[in-house]
Amino acid sequence: MHRKFIATIVAAALAVTAIGSAPARADNDLLKALAAIAGVAIVGKVIHDRNKRNKERDTVTRNTYQAPIYESSPRVYDLEPRPLPNRAKRRLLPGDCLRSAQTRQGRVRYFGNRCLERNYKHVNKLPRDCFIRLRGDDQSRRGYDARCLRDRGYQLARR
Repeated sequence: MHRKFIATIVAAALAVTAIGSAPARADNDLLKALAAIAGVAIVGKVIHDRNKRNKERDTVTRNTYQAPIYESSPRVYDLEPRPLPNRAKRRLLPGDCLRSAQTRQGRVRYFGNRCLERNYKHVNKLPRDCFIRLRGDDQSRRGYDARCLRDRGYQLARR
């Protein structure tokens, strides 16, 4: 845009200087007047075209906000959630292994040792302080105290 404008001005200046270097004649004043009028007309046309293009560009490329269109029915995604990282998985204990037993001190909730060995791969990382043995009349049970594990950051996986 600016290149065309500058090129037009330079062309007009060269034309005027070429006319000015011509030998002196009687109609020299007339030629100078015509050259000046032509130069002014060219500059006026360039300015007019530039203003016209600016108006067109402003009307065409004006950014307007369009509100998003929502569908009336909710979308159903067939994607499965990403699996938890290993550091989070090892803190989730399987809910199937949670047991409850009545003792002389009251009801005790615990995770069965054998069930954890089958369904939880980080049994060897469970705190030894939480390991308990329950003795009953007919059998003894081994496992991990649920409250002790909860206090150490383990949670029940509810699937």
